[in-house]
Amino acid sequence: MSFFRKYAEVYPAEIARLCRARAAGRFAHSFLIRCDDETVRREFAVVLAQIGGCPHSKNGVPDTRCPYCAKLENGTYSEFHTLSPCGKMYQIRVGEIGHPEPNTVRSFLDTLSLTGSEAFPVKIGLIRDADRLNDAAQNALLKTLEEPPEETFIILSTANVASLLPTTRSRCQLISLAVEHQTIAFPGAETLFGVLNHLISCEKGDLGAAEEGAATLIALFGKLSDEAEAKSEEDFADQFKVAKQMEDPVFLKNLEERRQDAASGDYMRMRKELLSAIHTFAAECYMLSQGIRAADLPHREVFPDELPEFTPARGKAILDEAETLLSTLRFNVPEELALRSFAVNLVMAAK
Repeated sequence: MSFFRKYAEVYPAEIARLCRARAAGRFAHSFLIRCDDETVRREFAVVLAQIGGCPHSKNGVPDTRCPYCAKLENGTYSEFHTLSPCGKMYQIRVGEIGHPEPNTVRSFLDTLSLTGSEAFPVKIGLIRDADRLNDAAQNALLKTLEEPPEETFIILSTANVASLLPTTRSRCQLISLAVEHQTIAFPGAETLFGVLNHLISCEKGDLGAAEEGAATLIALFGKLSDEAEAKSEEDFADQFKVAKQMEDPVFLKNLEERRQDAASGDYMRMRKELLSAIHTFAAECYMLSQGIRAADLPHREVFPDELPEFTPARGKAILDEAETLLSTLRFNVPEELALRSFAVNLVMAAK
């Protein structure tokens, strides 16, 4: 099933509204997608590009099988440009005037202004996790959001619209996509929750269990960089194949920069997801300790069939340790040291 058909079923009113706007010649050129689910944000950006640019659109509905739509869906449309947060600060910077560094807003805008390499005139610029744009980067983006180049769509996507400047938000058409329930599911989730459940259930002071748990946590964090590289290589494989056939060294260089940017962004996103899952687990422990029923837990799946029991003090101690870990890792503290301290402290807080 195409992305368009998929989301036409999930968000029929929103899709119908967008198609009517395209048919009436009122389709916007700057959008802001708000959704808690990163996959939905990424796929819906493709749907927006299909609705806005499909050359075989009928009554605003994209063909979905034409070369333009097909390339967008399989990730080989060379004029679909992405910008993601990168670096240890996980930010999107503005870039120097005149000679902007790769993976910056000014470099991104320069790319969108270049002559296209596709048979279709449409260009799409997607800024992922746009809440990580710093103020200077947002200000540099304002003019383009208000008046994008011809046949160009700018799409910002985020789970945190409130972090964007009002001037940025006002220049985009907001598309808010609700999700009923997000199951915590990512590579290593089962291992993560398994080790956390073991740490909170072992005997108090069992340092052997703490060391074993810490080693598992360290290994999970250690695999993120390799997974991000592998994911980016897989995601860009078809695009590199096309680029090599084109024998265009400039495009190939730009594509490699985009791949590295995607790998950097994916690494930070997965790291954030892993830390968020640890905090969610601790918050669920705290809720149990306060007498919340299992049926009312937002994420019952983080526990085994038999729920653990906590005193209020112990539930709070587990949550405090998770929040301390997240706070510590915002600074330049060795990851292994922070995770070992976290594991030991969980064991020391055991019953």
